[in-house]
Amino acid sequence: MSGTAQARKDPDDRGRPHTVTPQDPDRATVAAVQRRTLRVLVSAQVVAGIGMGSMLSSGALLVARLTGSEALAGLATTSVTLGAALLGIPLAALSRSRGRRAGLGVGWLLAAAGSLTVLVAAHLGWFLLVLAGTLLIGSGTAANLQSRYAAADLAEDAHRARALSLVVWSTTVGSVIGPNLSGPGEPVARALGLPEEAGTFVFSVGAFLAGAALIWFLLRPDPLRLAAARAGAHVPAGVTEPVAPFRTRIVAAVRHVRTSRPALLGLSAVVLGHAVMVSVMTMAPLHLTHHGAALSAVGFSISLHIAGMYALSPLVGWLTDRLGRVRVILAGQAVQVCAAVTAGIAGGAPWAVAAGLFLLGLGWSCATVAGSTLLTESTAAAHRSEVQGLADTLMNLAGAAGGAVAGGIVALIGFGGLNFAVLAVLLPVTALALAPRTRDRA
Repeated sequence: MSGTAQARKDPDDRGRPHTVTPQDPDRATVAAVQRRTLRVLVSAQVVAGIGMGSMLSSGALLVARLTGSEALAGLATTSVTLGAALLGIPLAALSRSRGRRAGLGVGWLLAAAGSLTVLVAAHLGWFLLVLAGTLLIGSGTAANLQSRYAAADLAEDAHRARALSLVVWSTTVGSVIGPNLSGPGEPVARALGLPEEAGTFVFSVGAFLAGAALIWFLLRPDPLRLAAARAGAHVPAGVTEPVAPFRTRIVAAVRHVRTSRPALLGLSAVVLGHAVMVSVMTMAPLHLTHHGAALSAVGFSISLHIAGMYALSPLVGWLTDRLGRVRVILAGQAVQVCAAVTAGIAGGAPWAVAAGLFLLGLGWSCATVAGSTLLTESTAAAHRSEVQGLADTLMNLAGAAGGAVAGGIVALIGFGGLNFAVLAVLLPVTALALAPRTRDRA
């Protein structure tokens, strides 16, 4: 291609054609858009994250109320996780074809629709309809996860992990505020003639709609479309990429990851790190209560765990950019080993279990931030959205599987045995990270 600027037509955020040249957009414009993108994403994560936090605190209680069975209470969380797994790839594909505004906005709108469905189900007393609603709420989890990739669309290589980690960190606010809305939700539910446990879903509807509005009206220009415009500026005029069917794109994305050692490492770190975290975290409250810990001690332990997951993610992002993606992934593996050993030998000591849970969350943060960054930059632009959606889908499925089998493992070999058993899950990630071919290409 000659040095002469050649133009082609691409749709802008409103679907209208505009001219894209090698000088359009320039670096200063991209930097300004990236700063605005981060502000919008963080704001949407904070607002909509409150909806997720408030829902998760009451979903199990509502199911137990409607069914009269505590054994079925966990189905609410399982349904949310399954919904996130099912909708992760479709929302990512929507982002690829229509931009991040469409993918993230639709994700939060579906979550709002799910919350409304739960409110109707609570009024009617229909347990299965509650599960249908929580399944749709899973799209909020999918949108939450994909927001971190939106932060990386326009980020420079030297700051990509920090941008991604900032969006991960913003989830902390919703995780802290949301569960505390159970109290205010009770009078709201009584005023509407609903079970008291359903009141927080009213807040969830408003929070999800607010998140969708922030994305739809303020995420302009769309970061993924602008990133595509930058890449397209180097394509000769008249050259177009054929749009393959959805199934074909997913198969191609899987093959692409299999041929890229760094991408495979990033994917493995995210998916298996999540499986380890969910497996241990799910059984920790039950383990503590069986050893006579007060509910306040259980709550404090979970709060420390959440702090480890999210509160330190900006530091993890800075270290990822500073030290490299593979080194931080390996550091995360080491932290998770320390977490498993600490919690595994803790017995009934609440402080030791809490320390293990904090380290478990920190190891998860390292795996998620560094792994997501490595996966993004190791994947060709033509496959990136589908690969990101695939990663989130596998991440949620691995978490659901880990949570499902953790109870059986504890029944067989105890909580300490579970902690040592999950160490085997870390081995593939460590082996990939230490392989010379991976380090040479990463």
